[in-house]
This record gives sequence, C-alpha cells and structure tokens, in this order.
Amino acid sequence: MPLNEITTRPKRTTPVARRLRRAVISTFAALAVALCTTTASAGAAQTPGEPAQGPASFAPGFTHGKVAVEGGNLHYVRGGSGPAIVLLHGWPETWLMWRPVMPALARDHTVIAFDLPGLGDSAIPSGGYDKATTAKRIREAVHKLGFTQVELLGHDLGVLIAHPYARDFPGEVTRFAVIESPLAGFGLEQLYGLSWHFRFNMSPAPIPEKIMDNADVSTYLGMMYGFSFNREGIDAEAYYRAYASPARRTAGYNYYRAFPADAENNLANASKRLPMPVLAIGGQYSFGTGVADSFRQVADDVRPVVAPDAGHFVPEENPGFVADCANLFFAAQDTAPPRPELAPCVR
Repeated sequence: MPLNEITTRPKRTTPVARRLRRAVISTFAALAVALCTTTASAGAAQTPGEPAQGPASFAPGFTHGKVAVEGGNLHYVRGGSGPAIVLLHGWPETWLMWRPVMPALARDHTVIAFDLPGLGDSAIPSGGYDKATTAKRIREAVHKLGFTQVELLGHDLGVLIAHPYARDFPGEVTRFAVIESPLAGFGLEQLYGLSWHFRFNMSPAPIPEKIMDNADVSTYLGMMYGFSFNREGIDAEAYYRAYASPARRTAGYNYYRAFPADAENNLANASKRLPMPVLAIGGQYSFGTGVADSFRQVADDVRPVVAPDAGHFVPEENPGFVADCANLFFAAQDTAPPRPELAPCVR
C-alpha cells in the first residue's frame, strides 16, 4: 500500500503533523555538528562492559539474563523489587539507554529492560518485526519472568511496540508511559519527509545493507544522535559497537520496513482505545507536546509532559527528570511533585 494511503487524512496537514514538523525541523541544525564530530570507528558487536548474563556492572543489584520466546532468546537486565516496569528502548540504541534511570526506578519497582528482538544481545528472529508480533514476544518474556501485570515505559521504537502490548492486553497493563514518538497511522508518517533515515531504513533489502558498511556506522548513527540537546549524555561509542554487526543493522531496518503494516494494524484497531492513563513525554527541543497529540487519537487519559533541556534521547539527556517523572506517574499513590515542571507527572 502506498504510504500516503495509510494516514487517516493524507491530503491535509493536521495539527499533529504541523507540531511534529516544527519540532523535527528545529533539530536539523544539530545534524551538521554530528556529521563533523563523529570520528569513532565501529568495533566488535559485543556490548562493552556488560556481560550477556550474570551481575550487571553499571549499578548494584542488577543482573543480566536471557529468556526463551518465540523467535529466539531475549536478553534483559533486571533489578529492584515490587511492581514490574518494563522498559523498551528505541533505535539506534539498546537496553543501555535506560542505565541512567534504572537505579532510581528500582527503589520501588522491579525494573526489566529488554533488548528488542534482533538488537543488542537478543537473538535475531527470521521475521515478525511488525510491532504487534514484537509486543507478543515481549509479553511472553514478561510472563516467563513471573509477571502478568506490568507498567510500560517505551522510547522511540519502543513506543510503537509498547502500544499494541497495552492495546491488545489492557488487563495486563496498569499504566503506560511513552517518550518521543508518535504512532504509526497517527502522525508518524508525517515525519518521513523530514529526515531521510526513515525512507533509507524502510528501503527493501538489500539496498541499505549494500550502502551501509561497518566503517559507516559511526557516521550514520552519529547523525542520528544529532537529534539531541545534550549529546554528551549519549554513550554513542557503545551503540556504534552494538550496531557494528550487519545482521543487527538489518534487524533495525526490518523494524522500519514494518511501519506500513504497523499503521494498517493501528488504524484497523483504532476502536480499541487505551483504558489506562498514558504519560506522553516529549523533549523540549524535539517533539514537545506532539507525542500527546498523537496518543489522544487512541487514548482518553493522556498526560502531556515536556522534558526540559532534552532533544530526542530524553532518558539519556535528562535522566533525572525522566526518573522523577516516572516515579511520580508509577507511584502507588499521589505524591506532591518536588518542582512545578513535574506536576503533569503526578499519578
């Protein structure tokens, strides 16, 4: 299906699209800086400093593990105790993006950060990169780890996966927080013309595979990290290594190649509105309230939050704000926010 047939109003620029367009355009100036300053080369594919299983090195009380699901083993990092929060990362990153916020979340919760299928240290499935299938794989892993009810927190690509998890299994998701992505079918398509990486990653195999070589990883991914305000907070070197494997890059492309099917699925299930509260966080220098604008089309209780001093990679650019906001939203009871900008985060 042509991409312009996926949207609900393909010939009209919606308020959501205008807001997202302004937000993305505002970050383009940073791309030139990213291209000029990216010099690191891609090395081995193994994530540095963290084993695939066993104790984690980034903070006490966290461990690595793997769990078998349909499509292959999923790697996860787990710590804390109490109600489970499942963390789903974006592209081009891995579970590592959540390290700055995991210890704070683990004070009152069991925190489980997955590597998405095909990425990081998770097995590479032969298919099923549409987000509904991926959500089912994550859910299978969650159940095998002993949890049938969870709270979800997703960033970027992780938002697109967490949404069908919450939509298709609403009785298992108590609260839902999303960071920095509109939904396919409800605003994501409006971004395709604003950054060429969308069309590039969505190109059929082997076009991006032939064009992007190992030596190009730091330049390409470095451009992506240019969609940030606090670039120093992003551990770009770790992600260059994580995506040094051509097979891992193909898995990333396959998630993008599934966007048209994701949009069709979301539109076909638009009547299944999310019953749980949705915390929608956008970076001050990126999507802002545009994330909430998208989710209002599929949910009734949407709480818009703008993360200060952050571009697209909010959990790494301003982890203190994300941890404070998430802890307020996922708290067992209402708690007074320590500062005014956190007021929308209160349960």
